[in-house]
Amino acid sequence: MAMLVKSKAAKFFLVMGCMMALLLVAGGTSIAAEKIIKIGTIFPLTGPAAVSGQNCLAAVETAVEIINGKYDWEGFPLAAKEGLLDGYKIVLINTDHQGKPDIAKSEAERLYEHEGVFAVIGCYNSSSSKPASAVAERIKKIFMCGASSSAELTERGYNYFFRTAATDAIESEEFAEYIIHLNKEKNADLKTLGLFYENSEFGKHAADEAKKVAPSMGVTVVVDIPFTVGATNLNSEIQRLKAANPDIIFGAALGGDYSLMVRTMKQANWAPKIFINYCTGYQNPSIVKELGADGNFFMGGMGYSPEIAEVYMKAALPAQEIYRKKTGFPFDSDAIQEAVCIFVLAQAIEKAGAVDTEKVVQILRTETFESPLSLSGQVAFDSPGGQNNKAFTVITQLVDQEYKTIFPQSYADSELIFPFPAWDKR
Repeated sequence: MAMLVKSKAAKFFLVMGCMMALLLVAGGTSIAAEKIIKIGTIFPLTGPAAVSGQNCLAAVETAVEIINGKYDWEGFPLAAKEGLLDGYKIVLINTDHQGKPDIAKSEAERLYEHEGVFAVIGCYNSSSSKPASAVAERIKKIFMCGASSSAELTERGYNYFFRTAATDAIESEEFAEYIIHLNKEKNADLKTLGLFYENSEFGKHAADEAKKVAPSMGVTVVVDIPFTVGATNLNSEIQRLKAANPDIIFGAALGGDYSLMVRTMKQANWAPKIFINYCTGYQNPSIVKELGADGNFFMGGMGYSPEIAEVYMKAALPAQEIYRKKTGFPFDSDAIQEAVCIFVLAQAIEKAGAVDTEKVVQILRTETFESPLSLSGQVAFDSPGGQNNKAFTVITQLVDQEYKTIFPQSYADSELIFPFPAWDKR
């Protein structure tokens, strides 16, 4: 009987021991699974700029795939490491602000305070980035901003806000330099300027920056036309442009608004001599494809194009192929900035040696980061403010649905087609 009891006891303890071992293994698996860094994204996945927002998200997803995976790519930071900090993987929590600033603000609050994200990347629209990043600054959390170009965003003196793209102020200065060059070297006789922009944070500040540089160009602003985001009809606005007939237009229209603008100009059979775009639908390959030949001869500032990458950014091409599989298109000048954001943030986390906000912020403020997805090849932020002081763009012109670089001359591969060909004479 005693032997039977001992046998049963032995079996009991053996079973219990196995169960404890399983629990420890399970617990270890759980702990390992917790080696994640949650990053939130806020983009316009629906609404007037949905295509651009979806491209931005695809770019971030591409960057995360590269960081979490293992890629033997020369000159590409973190690609070969298979995660961060010896085993941490990035997990994205994605949200849609629909092009509405109030939703961007509430989603930022939810991501930081309820989802527990380490940082947020967004928001494409400057009008949404402004309130969302104010949430981050208030609670001292990191906000990485890619394509939002309003210069005011980095003039607030924030400590937790970091933007990788060039601003409207930077692009305005470059546009002005080009107009001066055309008047001086090409006898272009450009004397008047029109402004056409969405009535938003982005559009209004782009127009303000254009007005600042107009005197340096020696031109007069003769028409200033804002329009409602998501407009269904731009006939009256385009007729006002046509009546004023400026030599130059600086434009700021995103997504579907850009497409509508181009189609309405064609219907009106009018165009200025030169039309230069800020960060707009001009840079979006899917919109370019949609417009076809109608999109030709417009111009814009760009920090990336597939054509530029083939010559100056070859290290970006393998990443572009991953992105292309997600979208069917190459990187565009806006979406790629969101990928730059997460690569720079990941480098800062790795350099800090911990998932610690203050340590990472200190690295972001003081270090220079390698960036194969940036035209300059590097990113470095001003502090405070958070503007990437390495950011710059080139001016391109669409010809046969290809971006031809026309300025500055050190990057130019084509001559400007000037003036803009009349719609009925193409």
